[in-house]
Amino acid sequence: MNGTIKTLTDKGFGFISREGESKDLFFHANELSGVTFTELQVGDNVTFEITEGPKGPAATNVARA
Repeated sequence: MNGTIKTLTDKGFGFISREGESKDLFFHANELSGVTFTELQVGDNVTFEITEGPKGPAATNVARA
């Protein structure tokens, strides 16, 4: 799937906005692939997969598009 980094925190997680979806998707720095958390910026286009986390859907295998 494709999306855009909407929010990044200093605690190692953030949110991805998905086109056509009203709810943002949570991701954690441990789920990054080929990029480090400090390299990401708000507005970056990313690819990812969705998995069911403890608090609902979450992004995994997050990489720059």
